[in-house]
Amino acid sequence: MLHKYVECYVDDLVVKSKRRQDHLKDLKVMFDHLRKYQLRMNPLKCAFGVSSGKFLSFIVRHQGIEIDQSKIDAIQKMPRP
Repeated sequence: MLHKYVECYVDDLVVKSKRRQDHLKDLKVMFDHLRKYQLRMNPLKCAFGVSSGKFLSFIVRHQGIEIDQSKIDAIQKMPRP
């Protein structure tokens, strides 16, 4: 399950599915594991069925992983030492 369709880092999880029709099945497997180990998720921090989103300050999309443009802008605006 881990790295096949779930990536996790500390307390952040992302479920990735190759096909849209597999996503509900992949979510169910993840929820079954969370339930088995009595882990809880904060519903205010959850997003389901999205095609892109932020994960560990990166933008994750179907096409791949990108750097968040706001992070690039912040670095470019920093004064030189």
